[in-house]
Amino acid sequence: MSLDDRFDSLIESLAGFHRTWIVALGLELGLFERIRSAGRDGIEPDALADACDCDRGAVRAWVLAAFAHDVIDHDGERVSLDDEAAAILLDEDRPEYLAGQFVHAVIASLDHDRLGEVFRTGRPVPDRPDRYRVSIERLTRQDVAVFFQETLAAMPDLVDQLARGGRVVDLHCGGGRWLVAVARRFPELRLLGVEFEPDSVERARANVAAAGLDDRIRIVRSAIPEIDESVGTFDLAYFQYALHQLADTVASLRAGWAALRPGGRLVVQDWCMPDTLDDYRTQHGRLLSGVQLDEVFQGTRLLTVGEFRALYREAGLPD
Repeated sequence: MSLDDRFDSLIESLAGFHRTWIVALGLELGLFERIRSAGRDGIEPDALADACDCDRGAVRAWVLAAFAHDVIDHDGERVSLDDEAAAILLDEDRPEYLAGQFVHAVIASLDHDRLGEVFRTGRPVPDRPDRYRVSIERLTRQDVAVFFQETLAAMPDLVDQLARGGRVVDLHCGGGRWLVAVARRFPELRLLGVEFEPDSVERARANVAAAGLDDRIRIVRSAIPEIDESVGTFDLAYFQYALHQLADTVASLRAGWAALRPGGRLVVQDWCMPDTLDDYRTQHGRLLSGVQLDEVFQGTRLLTVGEFRALYREAGLPD
């Protein structure tokens, strides 16, 4: 790569940092939602600011930045949002939903003033503020959509099993949104959410109550390997973006497997690091190798598919 090409490549990365903040602000302040609701005719920047109860000058600056970064459209008077961008940034029920990724990247980076210290000392910072776990729950809304549209599509026999009823346990359930979504899709199920972070337990119970599903979903605060109340009784044990973050992954896998009745399924849905160096030079590799820096900060790490297979073997699960 020539000096000019390398310069342009790095400038593009720097612009990407600003674009992430532009998107996160548009989500947090409701700017994207209001632009979409204006329809094809769009909305004037000052009207957008007033509708979102924001400062007009600041929103004018955001509008120009969002237009420059090809996030919104601008005809000189009004701004609008194309259907594809709206779907990716606002539709939580789609596997392409990326809003949570942007929000999480910004929230996680607020802690990174200590990242250099972690690298110098090797001492991680495992205690993240509540805002971090809230952002994780926002990020994993995409994973809920992936579960319904991709995971279940690959396992039609599991769909039939869940439709008949039975019991499901979500291990490290966070705010309980997956449990609520599954309970709504499969009305014959009874579900248990296991979570050890107290703020997440509170949010999960609140979300379950708000959905009117207290009679079918129960949330307990517990470390996953300690669960013994329901051994051998579940039809599905589920880890969503959770297994790699747990202190004892092998013990957690064993606990999930032990919770299943004969014929039950254990499903782990997670992000996997590339297995080869060549794969790092892909969009997937660039994204996840960046996420890995935040994992280093808190003393965890994303795993490769091969490492997940090794964990299964160590836990004594079938191949």
